[in-house]
Amino acid sequence: MTRCMDLLAGVRNGPAAIDGIHVTCCGRICLHRKKINLSTVFAGQAVGIREVEEGIWLVSFMNYDLGYIDLEERTLQPLDNPFGPRV
Repeated sequence: MTRCMDLLAGVRNGPAAIDGIHVTCCGRICLHRKKINLSTVFAGQAVGIREVEEGIWLVSFMNYDLGYIDLEERTLQPLDNPFGPRV
């Protein structure tokens, strides 16, 4: 069983960005002791997160920005598909 740990305990004193927060096998990350669903596609992978506004975090995987997380809603709001057709 994967334990959810608060990896951002020291963020308030430093830069509000973390590279390499791991996604659990059920597709979640833990942010400020809140479980946030991403996708099981990212299970076991590391994603980067960066605070862009108070309580709003940008989630990135490799060189792609996936979307924004609002800590109150606890869900990922996806950006446009970078691999989609360009019209």
